[in-house]
Amino acid sequence: MSIYLQDIPLQEAQSRLDQALAAANLSGLLGIEDILLDENAVGRVLAEAIWAKISSPNYHAAAMDGYAIRSAETAGATLGNPIVLTCGQGSTKLQAFYVDTGDPLPGWADTVIPIEYVESLSFEGHVSKDIRNPQAIRIREAVAPWHHVRPVGEDIIASQLILPAGHTLRPVDLAAIASGGYSRIPVARRPLVAILPTGSELKPIGEPIEAGQIIEFNSIMLAGQVQQWGGLAVRYPITSDDFENIRNRIITAAKDSDLILINAGSSAGAEDYSAEVINSLGQVYVHGIAVRPGHPVILGMISHGLSGGELSKPVPIIGVPGYPVSTALTAEIFVEPLLSRWLGRPDDEPILMTAILTRKVTSPAGDDDYLRVMLGQVGDRLLATPLPRGAGLISSLMKADGISIIPGGTQGVPAGEKIEVRLYCSLTELTRTILAIGSHDLTLDLLAQFLAPYKRKFVSANVGSLGGLLALKRHEAHLAGSHLLNPASGEYNLSYIHQYLSGNSVIVIMLVKREQGLLVKPGNPKAIHSLVDLSRPDISFINRQRGAGTRVLLDYQLEKMAIPTNRVNGYDQEEYTHLAVAATIASGRADTGLGIAAAAEALGLDFVPLYQEPYHLIIPQEYYESKLLVPLFDILQDLDFHRKVSAMPGYDVSQMGDVVATISAK
Repeated sequence: MSIYLQDIPLQEAQSRLDQALAAANLSGLLGIEDILLDENAVGRVLAEAIWAKISSPNYHAAAMDGYAIRSAETAGATLGNPIVLTCGQGSTKLQAFYVDTGDPLPGWADTVIPIEYVESLSFEGHVSKDIRNPQAIRIREAVAPWHHVRPVGEDIIASQLILPAGHTLRPVDLAAIASGGYSRIPVARRPLVAILPTGSELKPIGEPIEAGQIIEFNSIMLAGQVQQWGGLAVRYPITSDDFENIRNRIITAAKDSDLILINAGSSAGAEDYSAEVINSLGQVYVHGIAVRPGHPVILGMISHGLSGGELSKPVPIIGVPGYPVSTALTAEIFVEPLLSRWLGRPDDEPILMTAILTRKVTSPAGDDDYLRVMLGQVGDRLLATPLPRGAGLISSLMKADGISIIPGGTQGVPAGEKIEVRLYCSLTELTRTILAIGSHDLTLDLLAQFLAPYKRKFVSANVGSLGGLLALKRHEAHLAGSHLLNPASGEYNLSYIHQYLSGNSVIVIMLVKREQGLLVKPGNPKAIHSLVDLSRPDISFINRQRGAGTRVLLDYQLEKMAIPTNRVNGYDQEEYTHLAVAATIASGRADTGLGIAAAAEALGLDFVPLYQEPYHLIIPQEYYESKLLVPLFDILQDLDFHRKVSAMPGYDVSQMGDVVATISAK
């Protein structure tokens, strides 16, 4: 079988892995450990069913403080005709016996009457204060048998199944097992997973990096996934891109590990050695699956080590692509099911929901496309907003509320289509999510931070001001951030709301006034001072996308200055956020861009102020009046929030939270 990259369907890849595991006798439990029943057992998986050795309780126990009696002897007792039962020393017949909660009942008793329902009597027949050792008790009400009694086996009966094999232990399970008579329990041995990061460009966390170097963080993410799924992770040091170094590291890891994850080097480049090394130590079964992201996956088995000698046991190895999104997805597809199998744990049943896609997505022909999305419950619809697709975008992993699989051959899904989403979050979290779509502003990130203690998740998708209004028109968001200038009137947003949201009642809230200007490199080396400088041939510009308020402002000002857009070098180069514009300038891809002062400061750039503009929150009335947004309005009046926003350059919060306009449906 060729070891060179050639994609095959995911189902076929999984089948090849299953066959290899079966041939190596690695399809089931790796082993059983007998461990002490204590708090450290939480999270372990039972290797065998637990059957009760004893009943709980294992005797008839009093459920109240009171007197154990024979229920038959209380027959006929009433307020007017009380019955006296003897219970003290010297009594000719013991008819009542004091018990505390949990005490065993005497063999002759079949019920307990609480102390508050009786009168304690002395030898002389007077009421006694000694409730534990009275001579007798007076009862004024008949008592039913087995009342206020925990009979033998009320909770668990000897020989009863307490928990099945494959169950992941919770704290409450430990108590149930202990009550069944156990002090030690059999659990599945946890698989030991070796994680081998490779790449000459990688640097350990905490060390300074230079251009061309990358912080190695994939191994932490993989180790966290392994630990979360019940395995034990061992992270090895970074191995440089060298055939022999990688080979020796794999041989070392194979001695003690149940599974090896070698991260990066799984493609077919000049320094991608993983497939070749694995083939030299065993066999490659799969190199490439028809999945995006993550297609250059390797599935193989290590069977021998130094000098070609056979290992004591074969060790599966997975070549995990180096881009973080591909890394995480590969682990979800292959590592989690494998660990569940080795632990004897049933595969998790994912929570699947149907959601409406808010934006068109395209998919590679022939590949299963794993699309991460942000989710929000808007009205009675669950909406899915696609996250950026790059395989290197770790932020998309962090922000994802769920994932949807677009089958190979589909080649994309249009906006408004229903898709099935596997949830990463709880259903409760969805109902507490505020979905904002529209213009980007740094205060939205700060707003998300302040909303967290209110149990509100604030999710914002940056599609530009006009895109936000269109999202509101389609009922795809709770609110939109907007700063659209009307060139004819000089006002912001209102004319666009009348144009695009006619028939909708909306409230316009002032969030901030902010400065827009030119972001330039530190020291402004090219002496850029106004938009006029954009027409200079030595200046490269980075623009915002069509529909962004900043783009509208730019076009308006260029037209006023009679500067044709074709004279602006880079006018057609677009980014979707102020921070992305700042990053483009900081990285040297452009000399300048129009944006906000806070973005310039965030990336260490200089700022040339030009204009002040209002940034509004456009909120449909139905959501403005909902409980969901109440904490948001509280925060807009919070002085601490005002101070935090004011601490960022270029912001005026003097009108924050003011209602700018109330627009009724026509």
